[in-house]
Amino acid sequence: MHQNCSYKPHLMVGDQSYPAYELRNLVNYLKKHFGSSAAAQLCQDIGVGETELAHSHFVYVWQVDYAMTYLQNISNDAEVGVKAASDYKVTDLGFLLGHLARFNTLGECLEFVIAHPELVGSFSDTFLRNEEGVLKVRWLNTTKLETDKYSCQFQHSIGSLMTFAEELTGEKVPAKDIILAEPKRQTEFLASRTGANIHFDGEFFEWSIEHKFLSLPITFSFKDVELTADIERAQSYITDVLTILRECAPQLPSMESMAVTQEISTRTLRRRLLAAGTNYQKLIDQVRCQMAVNLILSSEHSIEAISDLMGFGDVSHFRQSFKHWIGHPPGHFHRLHKGADKATNLD
Repeated sequence: MHQNCSYKPHLMVGDQSYPAYELRNLVNYLKKHFGSSAAAQLCQDIGVGETELAHSHFVYVWQVDYAMTYLQNISNDAEVGVKAASDYKVTDLGFLLGHLARFNTLGECLEFVIAHPELVGSFSDTFLRNEEGVLKVRWLNTTKLETDKYSCQFQHSIGSLMTFAEELTGEKVPAKDIILAEPKRQTEFLASRTGANIHFDGEFFEWSIEHKFLSLPITFSFKDVELTADIERAQSYITDVLTILRECAPQLPSMESMAVTQEISTRTLRRRLLAAGTNYQKLIDQVRCQMAVNLILSSEHSIEAISDLMGFGDVSHFRQSFKHWIGHPPGHFHRLHKGADKATNLD
């Protein structure tokens, strides 16, 4: 946890597994604040019954993503993400309790959360920095998601982490600072719930917490909680395709070549990916973007060298592609995350 800098390419999409407790939370919040009919409509839209959901350990990422957007639209409230997260109880975590019961401090729990997106769920790649006794967790919008949707997911994440932290330790656990990449607006609930200083018009979304709070001991009693053994997740078609793409990188196969590899037609491949909640170009962009970000943040290569390693024939094409993925050219992105003094060879 005290590594100075660490990039985590944890973005999960489509039919990849996501813990069901988060979807249950959103459905219950809908029922409580907007009525049973709103909750029933959501369940109908995503094809899962409330009874089935109550006994599920995992759902699909696209179902949770849809539910978050549904909640945003029905509430028209920019703070609904953190409000929904504030309804959580540690006992809602289901099979994750068995993992958390092994740890002694809040920092150990957070380290597990960050290291295991396949169990905890993740809507974003992240970049971690430790600076002068403070852990900073920066979200990287590598899919260029709409700001209001990304903000809702970010606020729900930080809200749930703070809610669980306080119940696990029995103490008020404040965040230090929260940076929002959006214009100034009312954030009274977010500030009150997290105890953080809220900053606006940032070039990224980020939250931070002082190390001293990560040292707090876990006081929550797990003795009366039924601890579930590790649960097997459903197979994900998107994960299978991403695995092949990452093994082939940087020379990523065309859609036609991928179809041949899987012994199916291009039409069938397109249909399967659509049914899983994505398309081939998005997966290509995800793999390339994550590879580029990792090279920029973890190496001293020049922009020309990174362009070559990525398989781009022209460095200007790489610059344009990176700006399309992230919203910033490589040099500017590096300065944001590593400091201007270390980014000169990327201009």
